[in-house]
Amino acid sequence: MTYTVKEIFYTLQGEGAQTGRAAVFCRFSGCNLWSGREEDRSRAVCQFCDTDFVGTGPDGGRFADANELADAVDRCWEGEGRATSELPRKYVVCTGGEPLLQVDENLISALHERGFEVAVETNGTRPAPQTLDWICVSPKAGAPLVQTTGSELKLVYPQENAPPEKFEQLAFRHFFLQPMDGPDSARNTERAIEYCLRHPRWRLSLQTHKLVGLR
Repeated sequence: MTYTVKEIFYTLQGEGAQTGRAAVFCRFSGCNLWSGREEDRSRAVCQFCDTDFVGTGPDGGRFADANELADAVDRCWEGEGRATSELPRKYVVCTGGEPLLQVDENLISALHERGFEVAVETNGTRPAPQTLDWICVSPKAGAPLVQTTGSELKLVYPQENAPPEKFEQLAFRHFFLQPMDGPDSARNTERAIEYCLRHPRWRLSLQTHKLVGLR
């Protein structure tokens, strides 16, 4: 299988339970809920996406097989020291777009062979490979939710027809509300805080990478 990747870069995870952790982000091109073109946004299932996942960028590309892509990810890792019982493994976040259109067992295995813990951030419309180490599902209103288990559920809030109570009985270890970005971000943050205060099962997730100027 070939893989089409928008970008690969080293940063700190900005959202959810792994916030602040050093990670290589591997952003796959393409999504099944929006073409990524502005002229199609009004017809998209997800109309609030703030990510460019179209085509390939200068630090992305097309990779002929899993080993070639895993080598590119490994070259981006800048952390020092070897993994021990005290020091975490190398960490890669497969994101998009929708990464599960491309991420498969071959790629996960190749990344594991290079010492990576492998995470995915998905909209949950496709089943996740069982060998993943961390599964973050971010449901979108109007899209079928197929992946109903995982490490964390991160709900962009508010979404009409996607209230938090619709998801809180699913089998996830962590439940996050993340205020929707955009012109109403301040009010959305207030609403998310209010909801988390009333419903302690949910925790607030902020896009800290934007707050501190990280990629």
